[in-house]
Amino acid sequence: MIIVTGAAGFVGSNLIRALNARGERDVIAVDNLSRADKFRNLVDCEIAEYIDKREFLDQIDRYKGVRVIFHQGACSDTMESDGRYMMENNYRYSLALLKHAGAHGIRLIYASSAAVYGGSDRFVEEPSAEQPLNVYGYSKLLFDQVVRRRIGDRAATQVVGLRYFNVYGPRESHKGRMASVAFHNFNQFLAEGKVKLFAGHDGWPDGGQTRDFVHVDDAVAVNLFFYDHPERSGVFNCGTGQAQPFNDIASTVVNTVRRLRGEAPLGLEAQVAQDLVEYIPFPDALKGKYQSFTQADPARLRAAGCDHRFATVQEGVSAYVEWLWRNRG
Repeated sequence: MIIVTGAAGFVGSNLIRALNARGERDVIAVDNLSRADKFRNLVDCEIAEYIDKREFLDQIDRYKGVRVIFHQGACSDTMESDGRYMMENNYRYSLALLKHAGAHGIRLIYASSAAVYGGSDRFVEEPSAEQPLNVYGYSKLLFDQVVRRRIGDRAATQVVGLRYFNVYGPRESHKGRMASVAFHNFNQFLAEGKVKLFAGHDGWPDGGQTRDFVHVDDAVAVNLFFYDHPERSGVFNCGTGQAQPFNDIASTVVNTVRRLRGEAPLGLEAQVAQDLVEYIPFPDALKGKYQSFTQADPARLRAAGCDHRFATVQEGVSAYVEWLWRNRG
């Protein structure tokens, strides 16, 4: 038996699809469907049971023969200001799962976040590089610290934290404003005929803010690597190791849609000149709270034996736009 929390969410639902493709059907899906539209992410997944996350901890002991918990559930809204809610949802809930998993010899593979690095210019899994800018990042960091102590005490059962960088791809529409830049760029381009990016700020050129963008299939592949290697524990970056600017996202979205419409591709300068890409003022509300650069250091992931090849923005975003085009309403 496998348990997936955040099962109806972005990474969780893609992970269940991948487990199904491996023949895994005995999957317990845990989530909160207060936002009922997330159910669509589970329609084509095969699960053994669904249980609400608020009931799950009270009933967790009735699930026997659990091999692994993929803990993907969390509040991922980096603008959430209710620190009490964030810590209860992201930290305390994760702590309860860790305690249960340890007591019953169940492996735990969970979602951490690159938000733990916040204002740092180094993205390596070391305390000196961890400088969260919001309570979301802190909630993830605090749990990572607990896991490190557990691993340091030579815990017998696998515990793996994956620090996701900027993940994009199918099944994220329910996230609203927290959905990926690629998702919003696509919908904006269809609705307005242009993509809007932040103008330059804090030394970065127009659209030049640069991040490590990860296709969700790659995030799933890293989860499955550790699933296949139960002897390996730790906190690892889950990123490509190659940062690319937001301009690359926008340009790829525009050119993929143009290709699907039978139109010729254009370079970024031509896209800007034709008002297909527009730069808007950097929001005051984000100043001092925004990661303008992220780039995973993949050394520890590679040292653990994971040699998975991550998609580039051009590869991954193009494939994603084609999926969005096929599935548009």
